[in-house]
Order: sequence, then C-alpha cells, then structure tokens
Amino acid sequence: MTQEKKHTTGMPDVQSSADSRQIAINKVGIKSIRHPIVVADKAVGVQHTIANFNMYVGLPHNFKGTHMSRFVDILNTQSREISVENFPVMLQEMVQRLEAKTGHIEMSFPYFINKAAPVSGVESLMDYDVTLIGDIDGDDIRVALKVVVPVTSLCPCSKEISERGAHNQRSHVTVTVTSKDYIWIEEVVALIEKEASCEVYGLLKRPDEKYVTERAYDNPKFVEDMVRDVAARLNADKRLEAYCVESENFESIHNHSAYAMIEWTRPA
Repeated sequence: MTQEKKHTTGMPDVQSSADSRQIAINKVGIKSIRHPIVVADKAVGVQHTIANFNMYVGLPHNFKGTHMSRFVDILNTQSREISVENFPVMLQEMVQRLEAKTGHIEMSFPYFINKAAPVSGVESLMDYDVTLIGDIDGDDIRVALKVVVPVTSLCPCSKEISERGAHNQRSHVTVTVTSKDYIWIEEVVALIEKEASCEVYGLLKRPDEKYVTERAYDNPKFVEDMVRDVAARLNADKRLEAYCVESENFESIHNHSAYAMIEWTRPA
C-alpha cells in the first residue's frame, strides 16, 4: 500500500472504481498549471522562468478516473528542480505515479535572449515562446523542442510592382524539432532569424531603424520562401530526426494571415 493510500484509509477512492462503458481515454489530466523551472542558458549558464504545464496520461477503459492531485504533487516534488534536462525523468515519474502506460507533458515558457542592436549596439532582452513536448509509451520516450520566433518579412511582389517602398509585416516562424542530441534554444532562434527578411529587436535607435528597414527591403521573402529557407538549413543538421517549420505572416495590407508549413522526418 502506498503512503498516499495509507493517509486515506477508510475513505472511498471513487477514481479507482471500475467503469463498465468499455471506453478508454487517450488523454486525461490537468491543463494550464504554472510552475517555476530552470532552463539552460547558453550565455549565462541558467535562466529561471515560469512554465505553463499540460499533463496527461492514458486511462484504460476499466478505470473510472485518474488521480488529478498526483499531477500537482509531481510538480511540487522537493527532491529536484524542474528543468529541461530532467524533463524525460518527469515523464517517467508521471506514468509510474498514475499507474499508466502512456503519458504526455507540454511545458511552455518565455525564454529571454539579450540582443544587441545592429548599428548602435544598444542591448535589450527579446522574449521567445518555447515549448517542450514529451510523450512516453512504455519504454519509448520522445521529446520535441518548439520555438516561436518573431521576425520581419517583406513582400517580393509588392517590392517589384511598387514605385516607392514595399509592404512588410511581423511574422511568427515556428520550428518544432526532434533531435538525437542536445540543441540549444539559441541555436534554433539564430537559425530562423538568419532566414528572415530581417530579425526583430527589443530596442532600436534611429540608425538601427534605418538599418532594419533597408535590410528587409533588400531581402524580400514570401511566406513560402521563409519555410523553404529554414527547412534547407534544418536539413543540413545531422542531429535532427524530424522537424516541422511553420510561418505565419500577419499581413499589413490584408485582414488575414499568410501561412506555410513543411514537415520532415529523416528516412530510416
């Protein structure tokens, strides 16, 4: 008998009762619970941030419910700090504690990188949305890294047909990678920013603003160009087992977005 069950001896455990409907549940658990985490920072060692967790397990057809409190208990375990490095261990602990075969965790958090403006060199922090996505099925554990990077895109067609200027917009390029080896968040961000019409900065002086405006004008890209150019760089990384690259351009002359996506899995 577990310590948890000893404390509740004599009280009914409804979740563990049998269910007669013969319908298994793919995912059951908790959504949108926040908790402090530690993330490896390439520049300064570690970065402390707050993550939003979604945690689920598969529920066999013969059980009525799962123990929701155990998910929270896992997050609050005092024997270790939650980090990117021990994320797979948390997946294993979750399925063991919930007596499940399959499990899924999404850990989403803001990640900050100090960036210098291109001309003045003035420094500011840029935030990026990062998610670790983990799945476990028996002994099989898969972890993917998802990074959303804001960039500038400038329309090649608008530049070609206009006598003065060209319309540009902020875009979100999202890359989700599965890798055999460790990949720094900074690596993914830098790869994406190099393929944009221009990267985005938190703080710009007037010489910087001139630079980024002209840089984007000299480097126009359709949404299709963006995903193809990022995909070409990802194809060259031998560490990757699979990736998905998406680009959404928040159009400045339309009330809709332009979107493109490429998925790839390394051949066996």
